[in-house]
Amino acid sequence: MSPAAASIRTPLPPPGSARPDRPMPETVQRLQITFGADGPLRYISHLDLMRAWERACKRARLPLSHSQGFSPRPKIALAAPLPVGVSSECELLDIRLDERVGPREAMDALRPQLPQGGSISEIAELPLRHPSLQSLVRAARYEIDAPSRRSTAEWEDAIERLLALDELQWRQERGGKVREFDLRRLIHEVELAGADGGEARLRMRLRNDERGAGRPEHVLEALGADAPAGRIHRTALELKPVLAAAEA
Repeated sequence: MSPAAASIRTPLPPPGSARPDRPMPETVQRLQITFGADGPLRYISHLDLMRAWERACKRARLPLSHSQGFSPRPKIALAAPLPVGVSSECELLDIRLDERVGPREAMDALRPQLPQGGSISEIAELPLRHPSLQSLVRAARYEIDAPSRRSTAEWEDAIERLLALDELQWRQERGGKVREFDLRRLIHEVELAGADGGEARLRMRLRNDERGAGRPEHVLEALGADAPAGRIHRTALELKPVLAAAEA
């Protein structure tokens, strides 16, 4: 058989599959990065935040693993989207590497490459078979500052009445589409941290999983606040225990 005939009979790889002569390196390490987002970084979208991390990892020369196919993408993932306008000290990023890098070495390489408003508080190694961070998130904690003329007693009464409800049907309009849902099932805890000097500070623990994510501004509105929040800050992401997640 001629070489030309042989080449005709050789099947082409299906679209989206890796080229046989260019095998992708194998992932050998996973790192979990705990980071903060403030300043201008809190005003960018989820996709833009992902792109910012991709650029930072490339500039830090971390050996990122990539997906298979003709358009390979870096294997990086955020645990939960950070709403635009919300600052945070607890965001979690999962990155996969083709070569081992010490957590301290990775932190030293990444910190100078972060965009303005970004910070890293911890980098820890995860087992390769560890469940995805997205599948483990179950709740988020927030601290909210809002202008207010209410007294402490008035705030505490509003919180008590809200938490006493069995359900609270809510209507959200975005991009010309209307979504209706039960806001009460997304609220785990609300407490008043203080109300003086024309400002109230509240702490909330809200659901954040595959069945829904609570938004602090909705809860504030449901409490009958005088004005929108001046500051919303995410203080913690709560994850399911890994064993419980594996058994679910």
